[in-house]
Amino acid sequence: MSERVVTASIGATNFQVTFDDGAHHLWHADEPESLGGGDRAPTPVSLLLSGLGACTSITLKMYAQRKGWPLDDVQVSLSMHTGDQGSTIDRKIVLHGELTDEHRERLLQVANACPVHKILTRPIAINTGLVATLPATPDEA
Repeated sequence: MSERVVTASIGATNFQVTFDDGAHHLWHADEPESLGGGDRAPTPVSLLLSGLGACTSITLKMYAQRKGWPLDDVQVSLSMHTGDQGSTIDRKIVLHGELTDEHRERLLQVANACPVHKILTRPIAINTGLVATLPATPDEA
């Protein structure tokens, strides 16, 4: 499945990035003031964690609805710790509703199978290249 292409751009405002997915969805990232940003938007790491939290919540809600289970609400809290040996994401899930122990155990399994969880726990490659740009015209210089 191919997702939309997300474009990130940064202009004159230090560290404030604007994202566009080509479908009228715009959002931002920034760094805290202590790092020279304006603290006007979530940090890049917060955006990464939010993707996992959104995917987890949506996947659990969809699964419970298909099964007809009484899952009223899902809350996912995420944090990341990075060290010399790599990074660890801590994910805490709170399920609200009249669920059995069997429902809860199955939903934990489903959370670990959400698409973003799979991406983050499998090997991933990032192919990076530069795209040639035209030289600036005298008016733009």
